[in-house]
Amino acid sequence: MKIALLGYGKMGQIIEHFALERGHEVVLKISIDNLEDLTTANLRKADVAIDFSAPDAAINNIYACFDANVPVVVGTTGWYGQLQEVKNECLTRNNALLYGSNFSIGVNIFFHMNKVLARLMNDFPAYEVQVEEIHHTQKLDSPSGTAMTIAEGIIENVERKHEWVNELVGTQFDDVLKKDQLLIESHRIENIPGTHTVVYSSEVDEIEFKHTAHNRSGFALGAVVAAEWLEKKQGFYNIADIFNFK
Repeated sequence: MKIALLGYGKMGQIIEHFALERGHEVVLKISIDNLEDLTTANLRKADVAIDFSAPDAAINNIYACFDANVPVVVGTTGWYGQLQEVKNECLTRNNALLYGSNFSIGVNIFFHMNKVLARLMNDFPAYEVQVEEIHHTQKLDSPSGTAMTIAEGIIENVERKHEWVNELVGTQFDDVLKKDQLLIESHRIENIPGTHTVVYSSEVDEIEFKHTAHNRSGFALGAVVAAEWLEKKQGFYNIADIFNFK
């Protein structure tokens, strides 16, 4: 399989390592230094594209792939406000896109178990729930896409929570949290692995459900596996479509 990498920073380089290890060929690498190479002709050299760029670049990269009729796996977050628009365009033009806030197998197991736990905790209103996420200081978006996915899984299954709000620790937080709001507490710390924790607290005890990434490898390998799955498909998919948790 021939792969175009849209975003060739640390993550892009790790993705390249796994792609080559699995017998694929990287035919295009786009970084901030060669944006002029993101052309329809160059994209058409690839069987599939993998985007790990930046929130302000993702939409342009997605539409470039649509123009070239190249399936695209999107690991960049921070653009989900335009998700429905992109989905409509993808389906109208018979393109293929697979997106996810996290491609790690372990995190996707965590997503599923988070929903199972939330369904169970729905019957125990004495427990207050919140989400905590920790990332390195270079992470641009807050909360993380992974934390948003976790929060949405809770809101879908805990009837007393209707929306999430984010507090970036170290910045001013003026909101008064309402009973139906779910807090996502975000931390940005130097040289820290990505950590996501769901905390259920009552007056008598506390339950913590946590995932800690030791490095980026699981995320990168998952992106390559997603690209293998998406090749030659049409449609709009979420990373959860790859797994058969049901």
